[in-house]
Amino acid sequence: MKIFAPDTRNISKLHEKLYAAYELAFTLVQVTAGFMFLVGSWMFFYKAWENAAIWLFVVGSALFVIGPSLKLVRELHYALIGDYEDLARRAEP
Repeated sequence: MKIFAPDTRNISKLHEKLYAAYELAFTLVQVTAGFMFLVGSWMFFYKAWENAAIWLFVVGSALFVIGPSLKLVRELHYALIGDYEDLARRAEP
């Protein structure tokens, strides 16, 4: 199985469920990071909120790294499932 092949998500119902779950997580992480940057940018207009704004930027940046990492984890998860399914097919009489 190739990594990041677009058809992988349609191999089985389990692959479809995993794809949906990882896409939902990816979307939530990216939207949260975007809102943190938006709110952090607005907070920089007020000197008293500057430290909080910096922290929102730091956490938002970390989320922007985590988002694409979820896609890599999803592909590795697919690979593990594929190996187990291959082994199960070989073990059948």
